[in-house]
Amino acid sequence: MTALIRWGILATGGIAHSFTNDLVQNGHTVQAVGSRRQTSADAFAVELGIPTAHGSYEALVNDPEVDVIYVSTPHPFHAEHATLALNAGKHVLIEKPFALNAREARQIVDLAASKNLLVLEAMWTRFLPHMVRIREILAAGTLGDVRSLLADHTQDLPDDPEHRLNSLSLGGGALLDLGVYPVNFANAVFGAPDSILASASFKSTGADAQVATIFRYPGGQIAMTFAASDTLGPTTASIIGTHGRIDIDAVWYAPTGFRVLDNVGTILETFTAAEFTGRGMHFEAVEAEALIRAAKVSSAIMPAEESVAIMTTLDAVRALIGLRYPGE
Repeated sequence: MTALIRWGILATGGIAHSFTNDLVQNGHTVQAVGSRRQTSADAFAVELGIPTAHGSYEALVNDPEVDVIYVSTPHPFHAEHATLALNAGKHVLIEKPFALNAREARQIVDLAASKNLLVLEAMWTRFLPHMVRIREILAAGTLGDVRSLLADHTQDLPDDPEHRLNSLSLGGGALLDLGVYPVNFANAVFGAPDSILASASFKSTGADAQVATIFRYPGGQIAMTFAASDTLGPTTASIIGTHGRIDIDAVWYAPTGFRVLDNVGTILETFTAAEFTGRGMHFEAVEAEALIRAAKVSSAIMPAEESVAIMTTLDAVRALIGLRYPGE
């Protein structure tokens, strides 16, 4: 009999709604939600049919009916709230970006390891059906020697200075909210870069509006990423090898399709976006639950150590563009 894994949702913002809705629609057990305000927790619980609503994060993580906590607060608070959950003996799924910086990421991973608890970054893209198939194609050597990657994540988001995405105190800006996707993707394909170039433009609040990066890797591969919060671009991605390439449709980091082409443009494979219930965020929950049942504390698809490495790369990009957050 499959052991029941019970979820606790920490915070009640937009991403928490999306994730929880996907869990509920796909038959996962959401046992409790916690908010800083009881009224917010109550409203969230009523909306999504959750049995227990807690008026504090402390009450949520100490709920004996909860096995794993989904941390969905803004990323400057990920380390604090992941630590709270881990110290209460709970496994954690942490919304991307994993933390504010690599130092915090290292602390989270080390604490989880010391307590033999799962810690997983909620980089939902890695668990989606089209990315599963792309990994299979790369492993089969269909593209030959993979040499380059191109990916952008651009959105025309609110310019309101008070908006979270434009607030330095809340870790706002294009890089950590949007750029984390293509940077994570490049890391999944090539690993950590050994050389980084970066350029950025900024909003009046000091938050980054556009960030372009060029990563070079030990084998000579190149990845180029672009993130912007003030313009809507193609939001596509390509992986290019000596024998062909993969062109991923918009929006490449969400459920979508792709084509595999050889060097003369012949289409070798067309992948059509898979059909399933919800947005697709439940796939990361499937992975977390499988790991917990198998008593594993890190994922082969999104390893905890790789989350630290990606935060290290993001730190290096921020150093190059002169972006620091309050308190660092």
